[in-house]
Amino acid sequence: MISIEKINQMEKAEFVSTVGWVFEHSAWVAEKAWESQPVQSKEELLQTMINIVQNAGEPLQIALLRAHPDLGTRLKMSEISKEEQAGVGLDRLSEEEYTEFQGLNQKYVEKFDFPFIMAVKGQNKETILTAMKQRVHNTYEEEFDIALLEVFKIASFRLHDFIC
Repeated sequence: MISIEKINQMEKAEFVSTVGWVFEHSAWVAEKAWESQPVQSKEELLQTMINIVQNAGEPLQIALLRAHPDLGTRLKMSEISKEEQAGVGLDRLSEEEYTEFQGLNQKYVEKFDFPFIMAVKGQNKETILTAMKQRVHNTYEEEFDIALLEVFKIASFRLHDFIC
């Protein structure tokens, strides 16, 4: 864990390497957030980063969504995503469960052109699977908004676990 005071003292490159991972493979969020330093709390840093994403425009938002791995995948993903998915058992799916997750992931991506995103902390594979089955029927606009909110939840969990 690191203090907000230490984060406020960082040069840009160190800041980006320290908190750039909070938004999956999207260090551009941290690069912009550094310009708002110093911040008074981790909540203020999080809100600054959320505001950057909300004001970024749809092309960058889509790129952010697409930077997330499929849930339940066995493909290469960031260490933090591996840990988060392992924490809810997505690394221990049976072949049948894996096939079901992969089929839903494929159906979802074909419909929305970005992966299914859900903050998995506090969830389990059954609640995630249920959400996938329900959300695949949403409109693009609904799901785009939900996906961004889930990204913000993920970032919040990550920052709160990292900054004291």
